[in-house]
Amino acid sequence: MRPAPPVIALAGAPPWADDVSDLLRRHGFEPRRYADPANYVEALAHDQAALVLVDGAGEGWAFWTTAPKVEQATRRVPVIVLAPDAGRRQAAIRAGADLTLAPDQIGTALLDQIERLARVPDPAEIERLDCQCREALPPLAQDGIRKFNAGAYYAQHDAFETQWMAEPGPVRDLYRAILQVGVAYYHITRANHAGALKMLLRSVQWLARLPDVCQGVDVRQLRADAAAVRAALLALDPAEIGTFDRALLRPIRLIEP
Repeated sequence: MRPAPPVIALAGAPPWADDVSDLLRRHGFEPRRYADPANYVEALAHDQAALVLVDGAGEGWAFWTTAPKVEQATRRVPVIVLAPDAGRRQAAIRAGADLTLAPDQIGTALLDQIERLARVPDPAEIERLDCQCREALPPLAQDGIRKFNAGAYYAQHDAFETQWMAEPGPVRDLYRAILQVGVAYYHITRANHAGALKMLLRSVQWLARLPDVCQGVDVRQLRADAAAVRAALLALDPAEIGTFDRALLRPIRLIEP
């Protein structure tokens, strides 16, 4: 299957959006506009944005620049700010931008920097992940899943953290993803609404990288379960966290080879 083109986020309402979008499409990227501040960081995480472009002359430029950098789920996403004023470009770097350019550099200079900075998956790393996902689930991870499925969400953290730290290959994302979903479920059992939402959002970046089945784990189902839990949390008043339907905290499904 041909991989989807990397998403380049155009934050806010930049006047150069149409020109840059055409440039990006011609070079194999998918431009996508993000104009809702309330869902900005969440959307970047879910879309696996490879890079963010910000209009440094526009209203709210500091928010569009800083917001991704202060959230664990998106802090690795590079941000380029386009601003005509040198003072604003300096301020953008202080706000967390990885690079600043002048708008008259839209064209080859901008494209070169996007291609240099964008977080595009390495084909060799994807192939290595696919190979590792065809391997058996290690014993320590099996133990972590048993604890997860028994509702021992605190204990599963230790098992998966040890497994994740011991694994240098890309399949470590599987262990990190399960760990973070489990910690989110633990926060729910401890009535920590904000903590649960934060961990579920962090898990998105790792779950999205994985194939639908990895080392026998039904990742597709885990993604769906975690998304359902997050949607239910968002619909619930934080003060009512004690009424959360724990039937939504479903066990991890294993698929026999």
